[in-house]
Amino acid sequence: MSDKRRITLKDIAKALNLSPSTVSRALNGYPSLSEETIHMVKEYAEKHQYVPNPIAVNFRKNRTSILGMVVPHLVHHFFSTTISGALEAAKKNGYNILMAQSYDLLKDEILACQHLLGMGVDGLLISVSNETREADHLQAFLDEGKPVVQFDKVTDHISGPKIEVDDFQGAYQAVTHLIRQGYRKIAHLSGRMNVKNSHERFLGYKKALEDHGLEFKEEWVKNCFDISEEEGFGFTTELVNMEEKPDAIFCITDLVALGAMNCLKSKGYTIPDQLGLMGFSNWMLSEYTSPSLSSVNQFGYQMGAKAAESLMELLKIHELGENQTHILKTELVVRHSSLKP
Repeated sequence: MSDKRRITLKDIAKALNLSPSTVSRALNGYPSLSEETIHMVKEYAEKHQYVPNPIAVNFRKNRTSILGMVVPHLVHHFFSTTISGALEAAKKNGYNILMAQSYDLLKDEILACQHLLGMGVDGLLISVSNETREADHLQAFLDEGKPVVQFDKVTDHISGPKIEVDDFQGAYQAVTHLIRQGYRKIAHLSGRMNVKNSHERFLGYKKALEDHGLEFKEEWVKNCFDISEEEGFGFTTELVNMEEKPDAIFCITDLVALGAMNCLKSKGYTIPDQLGLMGFSNWMLSEYTSPSLSSVNQFGYQMGAKAAESLMELLKIHELGENQTHILKTELVVRHSSLKP
């Protein structure tokens, strides 16, 4: 261990093949641990001159009662509902939330996390960016004895609770509905395949086709990078210009579906007569489009509330949390865009 860098909880955990949360509990002498483990950790810490961070020392005594929360976008229907749920849950338990947005960029996510950590928040709620792979900036919270709860978009590079929606089942139900309406050539405007929720929705789409004996065509799957209305418009243009055109489109989000709808209208297609359309997220705008957009409800408010409650529970029991995932069920919301005459 270099003398130029202070040893951290993570360093001790790695050296002793323990989790950072176990090391933290051992240093605080938690009776739930064996005396052997407590002695081993304290002996190693003393030998390597471990000096706890001042904030971490006071983890159980001098909290700020402020939670940090990072989302890709603040002005976004789904994330605004998760924020509302988290704020309400926090308020009921005497906490405030300090917000930040990453703009779905890793560099901005790192800066936001560093800022929140420096502000001394008690713990972190985060939906990671599409670019996030490694998670050293999140591990920094755990190293300081601060729990991290991920929701919606998550990374497996740190341990701790995750609150996710059943993206696979939601997509499967959406595509199955289209099939039962009589659509047989269903395209998919997907997200990035290296993002977990996008990949799960793609797998649900593909499985529904397979289970109903329909052909899967690679050329009918278009990968959105920014998950934008513009991409929905552009990729739909490509689909309807193909020699063999799809007769329905399942979209990764309602925003992408809105772009697809605008494209189809501009080219004279009638929805759902000539081409069915299905979104995902159940944005408020979905009910007021013409025709109204069928979608999959992600229950963002409940997700945000559950994430905040999980974080506050960890703070209450002075734990960092184990690697557990809580899955929220989705709900198919059928409107006019997928009801084939």
